[in-house]
Amino acid sequence: MKAGIVGLPNVGKSTLFNCLSNTKAQSANFPFCTIEPNIGIINVPDKRMENLEKLVKPEKVIPATVEIVDIAGLVKGASKGEGLGNQFLANIRETDAIIHVLRCFDDDNIIHVEESIDPVRDKEIIDLELQLKDLETLEKRKDKIARLIKTGNKEAVIENDILIKLIKQIHSFKPVRSVDFSDKELELVDTMELITNKPVLYVCNVDESSAVSGNNHVENIKKVIQAENAELIILAVATEADINELDTYEDRQAFLSDIGLSEPGSSKMIRKAYDILNLQTYFTAGVKEVRAWTIDKGMSAPQAAGVIHTDFEKGFIKAEVISYENYIKYGSESKARESGKLNVEGKEYIVKDGDVMHFRFNV
Repeated sequence: MKAGIVGLPNVGKSTLFNCLSNTKAQSANFPFCTIEPNIGIINVPDKRMENLEKLVKPEKVIPATVEIVDIAGLVKGASKGEGLGNQFLANIRETDAIIHVLRCFDDDNIIHVEESIDPVRDKEIIDLELQLKDLETLEKRKDKIARLIKTGNKEAVIENDILIKLIKQIHSFKPVRSVDFSDKELELVDTMELITNKPVLYVCNVDESSAVSGNNHVENIKKVIQAENAELIILAVATEADINELDTYEDRQAFLSDIGLSEPGSSKMIRKAYDILNLQTYFTAGVKEVRAWTIDKGMSAPQAAGVIHTDFEKGFIKAEVISYENYIKYGSESKARESGKLNVEGKEYIVKDGDVMHFRFNV
C-alpha cells in the first residue's frame, strides 16, 4: 500500500520524506526541485514489536512497512498541465492515500510560491486542481456511458445516476470522499480511481514553538476540514529533521523532551498513514523471527494467512490465536496455552489488530 506526499512547492514535503525514510531526497528553496517521485519503504513504529522481541528473543525482527512517495509540488493550473501538472497528478492517482502537507509557519527566509502564508488558501489551490482532474475523468466516463444508455443498458443508467451525483459534488467544490455512498455505489465509485476519493491526512507543518499545541493556522485548517472525512496531525518538520540528525537515541529523546514531545511526530504520522489506508497488523512470533504482517481491516483468518503465502490460504485448516495483551501478560505461547488463552479459530474468524497467530494448513 502506498501513500503520496502532496502540497504546494516549498511547504516541507521533501524534508518530511527525508525524515521518514532517511533517504536524502533533493530539497531546495525553489519550486519543482522534485520532478521524479522519490519512493521510500517506511517501517511502521510499533512498541508491541519491541515487547514481543524482549519476550521471544528471536534471531530477527521484521516490522510492518508502508510505501511513501514524495510527489513534486503542485501549482495552480496543474490539472491543465501547468508545472508538469499532468505527470504529478498521474503520480497521485497511483497512490492509495494522500498525505497533504500545509505550511503553517512564518519564515521570511523560505519563499512561498503564493508570496504569503495562508494554509487554507493553499489547501484550496491543491483541492481545486485535484477536483478538476476528477471532473475531467467523470465527464469522459459520462460521455462513454451515454452511448451505452442509448442501447438500453440498465447498468449504464445506474452508473449515470452516480456520475451525475459525483459531478454535482465536484461542482460544489467538495471531495468525493465526503459523500455517503451505499455499498453498491461505493463498489462502482472505487473502480473510477478518483483522486478526491482517496483518504487524506493533513500534515500541518509548524515551527518548533507550535509543535505541541499548534497555532492559529492549524486551528483554521481544523475548521475547514470538519465535514471532509479526513485526519490531521501537527508536525514541526524542520525540527524533526534536526532530531533525525542526532547520533544517539538518548540525544533524540532529550531533544523531544525539551520541546514537550514523548516521541517523534513523524512516528505518529506513519502510524496515522497506516491507519487511513485501513490497514492493521497481526504478528507471528518464534525463535527464528518476530514479524508484523500487514492486512486490511476486516480480513478473515484464511485471507490473513494468504498474506504469508497463497498456499496458507488455499489449504487453511485453522488458526491458533493469542491476543497481544494475553501474550504479554503470560509471557509466552506455552503459558498462554496452559492458561486457556490460546483460541483455535476457523475460516470465519475476523483477525483483530495485534493478534499473535500460528496457522495450520494442508496443501
